[in-house]
Amino acid sequence: MRINGTVRSIEVEPRVSLLDLLREQLGLTGTKKGCNQGACGACTVLVDGERINSCLTLAVQYAGREITTIEGVAADGRPHPLQAAFIRNDGFQCGYCTSGQICSAIGMLAEHRAGVPSAVTEHIAAGPAELSGQEIRERMSGNLCRCGAYNGIVESIKEVASGDLDLLEGAR
Repeated sequence: MRINGTVRSIEVEPRVSLLDLLREQLGLTGTKKGCNQGACGACTVLVDGERINSCLTLAVQYAGREITTIEGVAADGRPHPLQAAFIRNDGFQCGYCTSGQICSAIGMLAEHRAGVPSAVTEHIAAGPAELSGQEIRERMSGNLCRCGAYNGIVESIKEVASGDLDLLEGAR
């Protein structure tokens, strides 16, 4: 597997989830185990740039794929633009869901830029439009924040989406 830009040769039992491999075998504890049922999004990571719930997937499914965790989104010692925006906009309180929120937002913004519609996209054929608060909330609905920092999360995503940034830069 290639994890955060580093090729890793790992032996793992077929029934081990990607989440457990990352946390327990590789010590990448930024990815959190929330519900362990795919309902909260705390375990969200990127696989080949697409967001997934790592608690619902078996690690063996991702041999040869590029996996990016929260530990791998920063580049050259600088935080990813979303990490910086979350700090500026108070997009977290306790911080438990933050890594999943950021990884999900990176994947979501890439989906939006590629023209993937959501349930509230008004004009599907028109291509990506500016992200509204409603659109961001719908696209991020798989990530829960028990502290209720949603306004800061939405503002952070809006800030980064409105900039001319390469959203996957740093997310190897």
